[in-house]
Amino acid sequence: METPDELRVLLPQLKLDELLEELQARLDAARGTRDRMQSLLEALLSVGRELDLGQALRSIVKAAATLVDAEYAALGVIGPDGGTLSAFHTVGITEKQVAEIGPLPEGHGILGELIRNPQPLRLEKLSQHPASYGFPDGHPPMNSFLGVPIRVRDQVFGNLYLTEKRGGLQFDEEDEAVLSTLAVAAGVAIDNARLYEDSRLRERWLRANAEITHSLMSGSGRAEALHLIAERAQEISGSVLAAVALPVEGSTSLGVEIAVGLDADAHRGLVLPLRGSLMGLAFSAVAPVASDDVTHDARVSPEPPRFHGLGPAVAVPIGTGGGGVRGVVLLAREAGRPVYSHKETEMLQGFAAQAAIAMELAGRRQDAQLVAVLQDRDRIARDLHDLAIQRLFATGMTLQSAERFIEQPEASERVLRAVDDLDEIIRSSIFGLRARGDVAGGGLRARTVQTIGQAAPVLGFAPSMRMEGPLDTDVPREIGDHVVAVLSEALTNIARHAHACLAGVELTTDGREIRLTVWDDGVGIPSDGRRSGLRNMAERAEQLGGELEIVRPDGGGVTLEWHVPLPTE
Repeated sequence: METPDELRVLLPQLKLDELLEELQARLDAARGTRDRMQSLLEALLSVGRELDLGQALRSIVKAAATLVDAEYAALGVIGPDGGTLSAFHTVGITEKQVAEIGPLPEGHGILGELIRNPQPLRLEKLSQHPASYGFPDGHPPMNSFLGVPIRVRDQVFGNLYLTEKRGGLQFDEEDEAVLSTLAVAAGVAIDNARLYEDSRLRERWLRANAEITHSLMSGSGRAEALHLIAERAQEISGSVLAAVALPVEGSTSLGVEIAVGLDADAHRGLVLPLRGSLMGLAFSAVAPVASDDVTHDARVSPEPPRFHGLGPAVAVPIGTGGGGVRGVVLLAREAGRPVYSHKETEMLQGFAAQAAIAMELAGRRQDAQLVAVLQDRDRIARDLHDLAIQRLFATGMTLQSAERFIEQPEASERVLRAVDDLDEIIRSSIFGLRARGDVAGGGLRARTVQTIGQAAPVLGFAPSMRMEGPLDTDVPREIGDHVVAVLSEALTNIARHAHACLAGVELTTDGREIRLTVWDDGVGIPSDGRRSGLRNMAERAEQLGGELEIVRPDGGGVTLEWHVPLPTE
């Protein structure tokens, strides 16, 4: 048994041990706080260095999981509608688990709670919250939860979700404070990455505009410039399809001149009405027209089918209301891809406006060159008239007067032939210089559209149209007249006898041959029916060295293929 003196020595020692233990605990806490602040600082610096938006989001999720010692972490990006998640970045879940879980969350249940009420949320057990929907099959078990919103310029960009603090512990106030601090830095980093991404994107659009302007001003053809517009717009916007349509002369339709990308052949050459197509709506409104799902958009005619596998789409006019709309560019992404944002559409609109200016300048330059050529021809004609025509005329008169003194008939005939040749030279060579620049194109495209438009009320529907190739330049007027007559006859036959619900017209040329295809889904050609119309079409083809082919598809209806060769120089 200790004596009183021994007890007095022991008590101070016990108090000293307790004090040392408390001091050690405080030192450990301070060291832990220091280490955590050091980790937070490193995380903030790491996140702030990222300029690529995707990489910045991945860095934020990894930093969040490390700072609060969470097994699972995710960053959900709020979509344009403000009520669902458009993207989801995760840490801790393997690719195999992601495949087993299925589609990524859209923002329901607990995740949607932070969207509806963007305030920090800390839970001991997820399943006990009223908004909990449970987990899908294959989802790992999760209990503890901590979520904080990420704000970018007073707008909620998305939310950080942390679950399952390691060691079976619960997230505390310090975890919430650390994560909230990271969220503030994440907002700044995301804003910087967005600004950097926008500046890079604008730079790419400006380079594309400069390339198109240089191409046009260096003398490239219209088709080459339009192809360049479609290619650059598709590439920069991350689209799988790009098409450019221009107004069809003499009609209220648009003709798709250029199409690149997915199923481009289904779009190239189509003649679209101003109603029933995104391009037509954008052309009429002189403003961008977007669709979240072009395949199922009620504003877009399903015939002919051309948007299989596509989802978001946007059509932007090339030009402005004040300067005139020269055409429309259409872009589309695959189904399931993000819709075109307001900023993307705005940049595309600026690109199209600059392209229209370049096309206008190139057009004016070509007009100036044409005027110079015509003026030069006028000068040549005046010089010939003043210097040569009078001498030629005088020579002809002299020969004609001398003919009566020639006794031999053969010599007399040769002199008269020479006089006729001089007259022909005066008429064709000299005066032809003035007229050659005024010869207009055949206008076959416009006449074809007009013929189909006139047949639509009789048919009860508008046939689909596709025209491709140099129809207005390489097809002579005479052959064009036959084409229009055959087309009119074919459409009349469909209206009178086919009882069709759908019909289509394709008119193409490769410079060597012109081919007209007219199809319908009607009852076909009866065996005892009148065939005078078909005979007329066949005779027209035979006169021009071509032929008419009649195809009866297994699914019903009739397809007429009328093709004739074009004259070669």
